[in-house]
Amino acid sequence: MATTLVPPQPVAPPSNGGFGSRGSFGNDGFGNNGFGGPGGDPHRESSRWSVPARAYRTGMWIAMAAILMLFAAFTSALIVRQGISTDWVPTALPPVLYLNTAVLLASSLTLELSRRSLAAHSPDQFARWFYITIGLGFGFVAGQLVAWRELASRGVYLSTNPSSSFFYLLTAAHGLHLLGGIAAMCYLAFHCRKLALKFKKPVAVDVAALYWHFMDGLWLYILILLMVRL
Repeated sequence: MATTLVPPQPVAPPSNGGFGSRGSFGNDGFGNNGFGGPGGDPHRESSRWSVPARAYRTGMWIAMAAILMLFAAFTSALIVRQGISTDWVPTALPPVLYLNTAVLLASSLTLELSRRSLAAHSPDQFARWFYITIGLGFGFVAGQLVAWRELASRGVYLSTNPSSSFFYLLTAAHGLHLLGGIAAMCYLAFHCRKLALKFKKPVAVDVAALYWHFMDGLWLYILILLMVRL
């Protein structure tokens, strides 16, 4: 029987792109080996795909800018509504708001003490001041509920008049955003000791502190707005 010889076929050169090539997504276009799969280096790839710290800070600045725009819209609506309103009745602010303000400002102080303890690698002091900060945050929210109950005892509700509507709207919007910060702080509280033992200060603590101080400043603005406009 005769044997047929098959000439060797030319081999295509490797491609630098496409779904089947080793591109920027790893060994293949779907990133199977680029994220620690067969043939990949998980340590090298994890460092390649790690998010830089400045990205978290930038994201937080964008979020705070969006919140500022929201409250700027509320402020504009309040001023316009008050200017054209014929049924505007001033709302006397509950005195507990001033106590709430002191509690919130104190929480910023304890948070900074916590961050200093973290920089000094003192896990116990860091955790202690951090827990106190969270407790003061919950105390502020509880004080806001007390302020609402005081208004309700006077017969002042959300729909009583435009002035009371803006009071409830502004304080509720701030309270909801502050609860988001408290939730983030509670998450970090579960990792207090681990965070304190790290060589570098975790960026999560810095971002959380930035948001918390921002909420303090926002509340001072809201309080002044209520004092002047309501």
